[in-house]
Amino acid sequence: MKIRFGLFLIVTPLIFAGLGCSNPSDQVELSQAPEQAEPEQKEDVLSGTISGLEINNIVTSQLDLVEGIEVIVSRVDIPPNTTLPKHWHPGEEFIYFMEGSGVMWQKDKADTQVEKGDVFQVPLKQIHTLTTGESGARVVVFRVHETGQPVRVNVEE
Repeated sequence: MKIRFGLFLIVTPLIFAGLGCSNPSDQVELSQAPEQAEPEQKEDVLSGTISGLEINNIVTSQLDLVEGIEVIVSRVDIPPNTTLPKHWHPGEEFIYFMEGSGVMWQKDKADTQVEKGDVFQVPLKQIHTLTTGESGARVVVFRVHETGQPVRVNVEE
């Protein structure tokens, strides 16, 4: 599903707001939040496997509102004319295209052309891949993910 970034910015906080703080007194002021430890760096099976592919996990953090769920935010630079291995994630994935373009493929769904400014949502455990065009792609990936699971699971098809 391709959605625009503005919609993504509006919907994401609303989703998290409804996940558990039904009583306003349960909400924590940012100034009261406890110090957080350095984020765990999760290893991605694609790291070091494709020349020019750069994966930088910016944030890995447990959600306080939902036990067993973490958020992983990554910046990924994908070289031109590259097809990533088919894979799935143990969570939902939102991909914001900062630069470049490509074609998102999902099993049993129509291909979707994506370009700078687009946000693409990949459903839970949906097998998918991306093929970049002549300019490659720089994306920010936001995952709401099952804690303790691998970042991605490659599949043979």
